Amino acid sequence: MKIAIVKTATLTALVSSLTMLGAVAHADTAPALPTFPAVSGPLTTNAKPFSFDAGPVGNVFVTGVVSGVVQAQSNPVAGVASSQTDISNAQVFINKTDGLIQFAGQFGSYSLPALGVPYLKAEKIPQATYGVFSQGYVKIVPSDSFNVMVGKLPTLIGDEYTFSFENMNIQRGLLWGQEPAVSRGIQANYTTGPVAVSVSFNDGYYSNKYDTVSLAATYTLDSSNIFVFSGSGHTGGKSDVSTFATSPYLNNGQIYNLIYTHTTGPWTFQPYLQYNTVPDLTSLGLSTKETSTTGAAVLASYKFNDNVSLPVRAEYIRSSGNATDGSANLLGYGAGSKAWSLTVTPTYQYKIFFARAELSYVGVDSAAFGKNADKKNQVTGLLETGFMF
Repeated sequence: MKIAIVKTATLTALVSSLTMLGAVAHADTAPALPTFPAVSGPLTTNAKPFSFDAGPVGNVFVTGVVSGVVQAQSNPVAGVASSQTDISNAQVFINKTDGLIQFAGQFGSYSLPALGVPYLKAEKIPQATYGVFSQGYVKIVPSDSFNVMVGKLPTLIGDEYTFSFENMNIQRGLLWGQEPAVSRGIQANYTTGPVAVSVSFNDGYYSNKYDTVSLAATYTLDSSNIFVFSGSGHTGGKSDVSTFATSPYLNNGQIYNLIYTHTTGPWTFQPYLQYNTVPDLTSLGLSTKETSTTGAAVLASYKFNDNVSLPVRAEYIRSSGNATDGSANLLGYGAGSKAWSLTVTPTYQYKIFFARAELSYVGVDSAAFGKNADKKNQVTGLLETGFMF
């Protein structure tokens, strides 16, 4: 089953399908196929997923993904190997998609390959980030236009999902590095005509402090054109939480996106803009000046036939300030730095089997790569293959 292509934390995959899900909850028909976790394409989920009757709970779907990745990289930073082999996904998903009470859960191991940062293997990533239960929620569906979700929620921000199989490219992009990925909290979703809105109260960048409000609004002009605005902001006092998954800079800030999706024939285009701002964090012993990043990206994919596609991504992002004025190092390449990237990911899928290659380039305006941090670029090649059952 191919899921609609707009991320915005799933307004298209989660919220745009709410009408269908709500209708199923109150109709005497077979349960809707699962839409969690969302997949933006060109990979597609199993069109005939396994399901079983769980008695009083009702029909439950069990799906999943198993995949491995081989990576080679130029100019790795000190302590990181130039090539690695790993499990990129070993995950199982459960979904109940009908009735007043529904639920979804994502369980297993994963890695989170991303541009311009060291690769950390799947044996370490879950414990450092979102655990072996990485996402999941209970959903109350009182009507065909409104529902409420509580749990570990996919973010409402950005145009790329968290896990490799969900995206056009294997590695997440530079703009993704500024975005929250998974947040714990509560989210309300409402649709009316061409408009879908989600509002969430959550813990931001997985801080376990509930002081962030997120919003995403989608307008579907027609079957070929979709517009999205999303934003998220910290609302409490300064938060000093700092973990591998929680940046104290980003967790105290605000982030906004404008995303447009256009489909025509075999082409899909997704340009988007991103802006985030972080306040003066002198009280936490961090940055002494408000700092922001501005970024732009274009994701595109051409489908040659039912099995072969070619996604590409181009990005540019810059941070305000400089190395001496107290600005935060939001990009990881130094305060006031700039970075750009180009990624190409030829993809093949036959039924539940998939294989894809990827070549990416990241450039920065100041030396940041290499064992001595004296290189300004990094090239990465990957092969990923597996099954979406």
